Amino acid sequence: MITLAHISDIHLAPLPPVRWTELANKRITGYLNWRFKRQASLSGEGLTNLVRHMQDQNPDFTAVTGDLVNLGLETEANTAYNWLQTVGDTASVCISPGNHDSYLKPSFGFNAERWGDYMRGETLDEAQFPFVRRVGDMAVISCSSSVASGIGFALGRFGPDQAARLSRILKLMGEAGYFRVILIHHPPNLEARHPRLGLYGARLFRDAVAEHGAELILHGHTHKSTIYAIPGKTGDVPVVGVAAAGAAQSEDTGEDPARYNLFRIERLGTAWSCTMREFGFQRLSPDIVLRLSLRIY
Repeated sequence: MITLAHISDIHLAPLPPVRWTELANKRITGYLNWRFKRQASLSGEGLTNLVRHMQDQNPDFTAVTGDLVNLGLETEANTAYNWLQTVGDTASVCISPGNHDSYLKPSFGFNAERWGDYMRGETLDEAQFPFVRRVGDMAVISCSSSVASGIGFALGRFGPDQAARLSRILKLMGEAGYFRVILIHHPPNLEARHPRLGLYGARLFRDAVAEHGAELILHGHTHKSTIYAIPGKTGDVPVVGVAAAGAAQSEDTGEDPARYNLFRIERLGTAWSCTMREFGFQRLSPDIVLRLSLRIY
């Protein structure tokens, strides 16, 4: 049996000191948003306890679906690297980066230089994404929807080249008999996509899954706990989103309190068994509790 933990949207707090010259761009809106809104809803309180609780479950592998930082500052890259080391080493943790990790065009470079080993694995060619991490019978396939965008936008992109590589990987891993888990920051949900916030290229992503199949898709971005499905090769593929790990448990933020998901995956003959448990805070309680237990397969 393999245990997979999923955590997302860390938004590490507090912000480091910011020079005014670093705000003469898109960062000014993010900075103001932080000061007047997210400083309360994403205060970072409880994150240490949430990670400790997750580690007490002894996961074999941990998937982080992006948004470790806030404004894409170079100093934030160092903070994110230090936090990642508390979660696990590069052999047991991997990342699918989010829009905040590419807040400006240079931001992804800062992050890739500092904690890029968490965003690497087996690849088909020189392209970084998608990459594969194999853990027993499980193949974790990390895609990237991380891209810099304009003021007021938090969109993601998934282009034809990455879609072609994902198709080949899904085919290869499927033929080899792996339980295929795809990571992507933005949800591939066509029904709920938003022109400023959604995933451009979601149809390409879904076409690859429909043609070659997958067993599970994990994402973040929405800061909400969600479960739905998209068509796969032999049936629907579960798509699970997790609430922001950096969220406070205040009742007036409009976002779900901080949570993580834990999956237990096991091969039973020619079939799979997969159960999901969601752990997190209550609205008005400092305790981390089991909020949901669900059998997926």
